[in-house]
Amino acid sequence: MPDTAVVTGAARGIGRAIATRLAREGWQVVVADLDADELAAVAAETGAPAVAGDTSTDAGVRHLVDTAYGHLGHLDVFFANAGIGTLQGLDASDAEWARALETNVLAHVRAARVLVPRWLEAGGGRLVVTASAAGLLTMLGDAPYSVSKHAAVAFAEWLSATYRHRGIVVQAICPQGVQTRMLDHSGALRDLLTRDDVVSADEVADAAWRALSGDAFYVLPHPEVSDYHAQRAAHPDAWLAGMNRLQQKLDTYTPDSPTDQPGHHQQQENA
Repeated sequence: MPDTAVVTGAARGIGRAIATRLAREGWQVVVADLDADELAAVAAETGAPAVAGDTSTDAGVRHLVDTAYGHLGHLDVFFANAGIGTLQGLDASDAEWARALETNVLAHVRAARVLVPRWLEAGGGRLVVTASAAGLLTMLGDAPYSVSKHAAVAFAEWLSATYRHRGIVVQAICPQGVQTRMLDHSGALRDLLTRDDVVSADEVADAAWRALSGDAFYVLPHPEVSDYHAQRAAHPDAWLAGMNRLQQKLDTYTPDSPTDQPGHHQQQENA
């Protein structure tokens, strides 16, 4: 079992839960997030060095990786967990699209660019991407999130297909509804995201921990996602018709407050 890791988006939610679980298991961990204050609290709880900054940028991820190697000496696992949603459809601005793609996709590309050469030299390494069930299905009400999460899965697949014979393990965590701040502020989408059981961030961390003992590509805290994915592939028209029926229900949604309105929130999915 590996024993060193970096966790991005670690200030709250899924990232915080993963970092806490790893620390409890005796791992050496470096935590990263944009939110320096909340990250400091996680660092204090776990004893993990904290790197505050934007790890979606090339400079940010290089600084994080260099800092992690400086603290840990080697790096076994990189949890690319940070992500954002927009709750926007066609009305999403170019800036919102760019931010979603930078954070949800290109951050993973930039991390792999830096890490894979080091891991090849060391004989192996593991990249674990928080991709969301939206990356296998879709996310009604959030076009940038849905598209970027599909791209995150596609990149992870490419990376695994290209490097797995050389010791690089790639895994994609794809949960549905997780009890985080993002779910609390999802407005009309909350009913859709809670059609199946909502799991806690700790339960997602448990699934991630179990996945570290193997090399299965998909990590599914909601096992039913596997069936949905199979139905989507086998019967795409029927699946799209079903999703459209759900969209029609969303079209009739009346927000209870201004904070329920789509587009009011843009935040890290691990919030």
